[in-house]
Amino acid sequence: MTNITTLPILPARAADSHKGTFGKVLVVAGSRGMSGAAVLCGSAALRGGAGLVQVATGADVQPLVAAGNPCYMTFPLSIELKTHGLAEMGDILELAKEATVLAFGPGLGQSPKLAEILEILLVQTAIPVVLDADGLNALATLTSDVFKRRTAPTILTPHPGEFGRLLEKSTEEVQADREVLALEYARDHRVVLVLKGKGTIVTDGERLYRNTTGNPGMATGGSGDVLTGLIAALVAQGLEPFDAAVLGVYTHGKAGDLAAARVGQVSLIATDLIDELPRALQG
Repeated sequence: MTNITTLPILPARAADSHKGTFGKVLVVAGSRGMSGAAVLCGSAALRGGAGLVQVATGADVQPLVAAGNPCYMTFPLSIELKTHGLAEMGDILELAKEATVLAFGPGLGQSPKLAEILEILLVQTAIPVVLDADGLNALATLTSDVFKRRTAPTILTPHPGEFGRLLEKSTEEVQADREVLALEYARDHRVVLVLKGKGTIVTDGERLYRNTTGNPGMATGGSGDVLTGLIAALVAQGLEPFDAAVLGVYTHGKAGDLAAARVGQVSLIATDLIDELPRALQG
């Protein structure tokens, strides 16, 4: 195992760059009552530097998501994925063909239908996938051989409770042996694992990065949705998945530190993180 202490660097932008140069992020997120998750994830992908961002969400909440930020595109799925998700597979697979990276999970809700749609996406898409929130809950119901059938990179961003569900362990067991469990899971399943919490861990089973930025004010709803969009944007710009996760985690935490210095830890909310991403990414 190699300890990583040097941060990856995004390459300088060429003068003749265009929006296609910096990739397209497809975000599949949001549902009734959780449309904000889609807005946060899509907005973070924009602030993270993706050239184009498209948010696919249920048609009933698509107007809300579209109003959340005029700078990303939206696509209305005819019905929520958690209720009749398989009917939407054709649309999502077609959208994924035009994308550089897929961010899947924030605010989708939980149901067996979602697990079915995730399995098809993992097996049939040839682009990197960043899984968070309800995407991870769906993954926990699938058999581990799904990764043996997958050819493209996968980044998982669980908090300890979500990671515990993947391992069928308690949160306390995860926290007692964070690094060993993260390394083993990443190595055995050939994924990049971001185990969130104090001193967030990033590992691909061979390399391990321990994050030093961030503060307790970031323990607020939507913070993880921001991280998902940010990591996806960094992948879209050409960073390999492990490097994108490392830089994403560091920058996310730094944005949290900048936000806490401005508004305090108690009042910090997820949109504050997005507001501070420009400064955090400047170094």
